[in-house]
Amino acid sequence: QVQLVESGGGLVQPGGSLRLSCAASGSIFSFVTMGWYRQAPGEERELVAKIGSSGRTTYTDSVKGRFTISRDNARNTAYLQMNSLKPEDTAVYYCRTDWNSALYWGQGTLVTVSE
Repeated sequence: QVQLVESGGGLVQPGGSLRLSCAASGSIFSFVTMGWYRQAPGEERELVAKIGSSGRTTYTDSVKGRFTISRDNARNTAYLQMNSLKPEDTAVYYCRTDWNSALYWGQGTLVTVSE
């Protein structure tokens, strides 16, 4: 069983920055891929970025150059640094991993980009 807990969301003005954290329970963190997803009102959940156990990263086009995903295996934590935020980045952000054919999601953290 893996538990994921996100934090770091909030209200920020356009052009601002936030850093999201995803703390994972258990001892398998260093072996798994961690992903950040988001879901805006009325929209489907979409992949934002993911980082493999090797550190290889993937980003959706709309966040390339603005967001950075990272991980600290010693702290069992994944991060999403979000810079140059835009109103269209407003969404609930979730972290996700999979292990032994099971998917695990956090509860989500709300990011609102508005004046």
